[in-house]
Amino acid sequence: MVPISQAWTVASYVIGQKLKGRKRYPLVLMLEPLFRCNLACAGCGKIQYPDHILNKRLTPEQCWAAAEECGAPMVSIPGGEPLIHNEIDKIVEGLVERKKYVYLCTNALLLKRKIDLFKPSKYLTFSVHMDGLKDEHDTAVCRDGTFDTALEGIKEAVKRGFRVTTNTTLFEGANPEHVREFFDEMMALNVEGMMLSPGYSYDKAPNQESFLGRKRTTELFRKILENPKKSWKFNLSPLFLQFLQGKIDFECTPWGNPTYNVFGWQKPCYLLQEGYTPTFKQMMEETEWDNYGRASGNPKCADCMVHCGYEASAVDDTFSSFPGFIRTVKATLANS
Repeated sequence: MVPISQAWTVASYVIGQKLKGRKRYPLVLMLEPLFRCNLACAGCGKIQYPDHILNKRLTPEQCWAAAEECGAPMVSIPGGEPLIHNEIDKIVEGLVERKKYVYLCTNALLLKRKIDLFKPSKYLTFSVHMDGLKDEHDTAVCRDGTFDTALEGIKEAVKRGFRVTTNTTLFEGANPEHVREFFDEMMALNVEGMMLSPGYSYDKAPNQESFLGRKRTTELFRKILENPKKSWKFNLSPLFLQFLQGKIDFECTPWGNPTYNVFGWQKPCYLLQEGYTPTFKQMMEETEWDNYGRASGNPKCADCMVHCGYEASAVDDTFSSFPGFIRTVKATLANS
């Protein structure tokens, strides 16, 4: 469930891009101010860098400049763990001043300790990484006790009036009934909504057996999302939820969620690393976009159904035509 002000901002932005005749445009800036994390999840490909890379940080000025250069209305701040960055409050404050809708992605282990650094705002959301019920979550992040700590962080943030969502990545072996129970537990915390995505097979990730193929992804999400409860609220396009269930097909729009990190602008997307450019314009113009996505035949893209590749595709479909808008309305009604 996205607030009306944010939905209006995004809709106005997308329609404006359409009126300008732009086929490729950014929707969400994926801003990685660091790769260092306080967890070592088996499915993560970011923390495998050597220490001299993990010790690098983007400055607040670099982050603000990237947001202005990109122009996307939303900024997602993953990592690594952003709350480790000793200027993360300044980074967020500058983005909020620029009226960017910021999703600070965190495992929440430091949230209670650092929450006083932030002020509640309609432009700021804590997107808390929660991978299921207690046992499933602690197993996924490879450390006992993390679920309870994250739960306390969520409760504190909600109590203080912050916008809070959860962000869940599902892997092979996920139990559909447990996931549905997890949805109930998260909704009981009064979070604004939930985000979902299948895991992507990072080359650097130590556990390659946990990643889902496309067929298994649709099988799993159909079981999870069939007969959704009215109490469930998702912070996602309803068409993306249908895509995960195999009810609708999209092509990837990797330019929809461009990534900026300590190396520069990453080609072609957040999940693949095939070069960097110093400017956003160069990244957009020099990337051979036809070489990516399922239709390209690129084996690295064959099984990907990840949020950062397809949420922008779903949003674009909503505003591309009247039939796309009608599909969104029907999907919204089906998920409510």
